Amino acid sequence: MKTNKQKTKKAPSGLYVQCLHALRRVQSDRADLRRRLIAVLAFQSESAMKSVIADANVILDLSRQYKTMQTELTNKVKKLEQEVSQLKEDLVLSQEELSKEKSERKQGEKEKDAIIADLRQKLDNMESDYEKILHETLDSLSSQLSATRQGWKDESATLHQKYKELLSEFGLNALDL
Repeated sequence: MKTNKQKTKKAPSGLYVQCLHALRRVQSDRADLRRRLIAVLAFQSESAMKSVIADANVILDLSRQYKTMQTELTNKVKKLEQEVSQLKEDLVLSQEELSKEKSERKQGEKEKDAIIADLRQKLDNMESDYEKILHETLDSLSSQLSATRQGWKDESATLHQKYKELLSEFGLNALDL
């Protein structure tokens, strides 16, 4: 029965599987060579045994080299898988950060647009208020001028009448002058 750890294990990569198959072949070949070596040793002379032992040593050395290479490749595969995993995490974090920056920029633009709209509204209101004040001031000034003009006319007519009467007292006619 498989444990949870074995069930959740990732499928091995192609290179890793090839290495495992090669290792099994080498182990099988090694076992076959040992059996052959035992059989040959039983039937051959001492010099032939030395040759077989030398061949066996070469095979054992090649087997050790293969195991070392397999271990190195396995470690390299694991390291590359970890690097890919880290790069994926970095990519996700970068995308989240980019999304956050975009939303903050949009929010800032919305706030800026709201401030501009508010200031435009205030400017329009101020323009309307100043226009109203200007009209009221001009109307008031016009009314004051009218009243002052009427006052001057009345005062002028009074003065005219007064000087006309003074001239008449002296026996002069204002129209003759």
